Amino acid sequence: MLLFAILPLSFYLIAFQSDTVFRSAWCFGFGYFGAGISWVHVSIADFGGLPLPASIALMVLLCAYLALFYGAIFAFLRKYFPPQIWPLAIMLSWLLMEWLRARVLSGFPWLSIAYSQTNSIFSSLFPLIGEIGLSALIVMVCMSLVVGIKHGKWLHASLPALVFATSALLLNNIQWTHANGESKSIALVQGNIAQSLRWDQAQDIITMRKYSELTQPLWGTDIIVWPEAAVPALESLVSDYITMLDERATEANTGFITGVVNYNAMTDVGYNSLLALGIDEDSNNVPYALNHSKRFSKHHLLPIGEFVPFEDILRPLAPIFDLRMSSFSRGEYVQDNLIAKNTYFAPAICFEIAFPLQIAANLTPQTDAIITVSNDAWFGDSHGPHQHLQIAQARALEFGLPVIRATNNGVTAIINHKGEIQGELPQFEAAVLQSTLYLVDGETPYRQFGDFPIWALALILFSAAIYLRHFRKA
Repeated sequence: MLLFAILPLSFYLIAFQSDTVFRSAWCFGFGYFGAGISWVHVSIADFGGLPLPASIALMVLLCAYLALFYGAIFAFLRKYFPPQIWPLAIMLSWLLMEWLRARVLSGFPWLSIAYSQTNSIFSSLFPLIGEIGLSALIVMVCMSLVVGIKHGKWLHASLPALVFATSALLLNNIQWTHANGESKSIALVQGNIAQSLRWDQAQDIITMRKYSELTQPLWGTDIIVWPEAAVPALESLVSDYITMLDERATEANTGFITGVVNYNAMTDVGYNSLLALGIDEDSNNVPYALNHSKRFSKHHLLPIGEFVPFEDILRPLAPIFDLRMSSFSRGEYVQDNLIAKNTYFAPAICFEIAFPLQIAANLTPQTDAIITVSNDAWFGDSHGPHQHLQIAQARALEFGLPVIRATNNGVTAIINHKGEIQGELPQFEAAVLQSTLYLVDGETPYRQFGDFPIWALALILFSAAIYLRHFRKA
């Protein structure tokens, strides 16, 4: 809740205390991202093979780039609107800024303001307007406070905040989706494999044996999930091992999902994939085969980590641009759900969980839950994995569906359809999370209408801002 003190103060300083709005807003953004995504430095410094000054420089460059979006939005507002009208104009401006931030240079929609509210009373707004809509509402309310207090118009200052808080409290009494009485036993396996060993071929057998041993007592569970690239070797090299897992799961009447890298040496095309194995009566229990259709391939690839832009130029420059497994191809934007024990999962691998529109595009009337797998060992003991978990909570709130999050070293968790953490494992331990997946009926407004309502409201307010601007000039 500290956010509601920090944002109005920051907006006040930007709007009323500086003739250089762009610079002030950029400095705010630079500090915001510098504090919030400092975990990126961990992966660069520890695994990128760069000296400390170079890793810090890259971190600074990323924060400086992201801060440009904040600088641009306030420079636009200053140029076209007097600060008194900013509360009406800022919502549409903010939506456009966040829309661009999620797409330019492949997109980096991390650290959205709304994620700070996943455990507050305002979390009830996620099912209605989503994360991007809640972010825009927060900045509008904060700007209204700033403008109203500055000019002594207490009604203007308090009314938006009062409506915002009252709406959130009332919406807390509404359950858009509800448990339908069906459930599945589920087990998430966290192998805790050190990042330095992840792509060491000498460790492949040891890693696969470790996951197999952790899973041995779990056969018979309805659904077992391993994290991103839990099978560390290329799928074509370990197809016998995967066939064994498929046969064992089928014998035990278990649905099984695991991450694996699928690479075709003939075509030089590789995918970061999830496989569905074992029991799946809806597909007549088709046995596993190399390149079979019961899989999901990651669409939204992470720059540098999974693909390198301008790779002919960048790869020779530094080790970070030539990491192993950094030449993946994109899967399709919309793919079939994964089915495990007749349960339909909309998948997201790692970074993809931060893109709600992609999740929405892959939901079907049959979808029972969202599944996201990750390997956050890249980010060590930083706040990155915890932010990642918050983002998964936001998706559960938006769509009213449970979210299953399986990771290599944490934070592995099960989130219920209300966005509550039903169970989680401690980080940096090899462990198993056993729980119950409760299936639900119903749909949230956000799942039905997406971002349309918040864009419509923002357009109405922006039109009012344009009218008032011309009215003041007249």
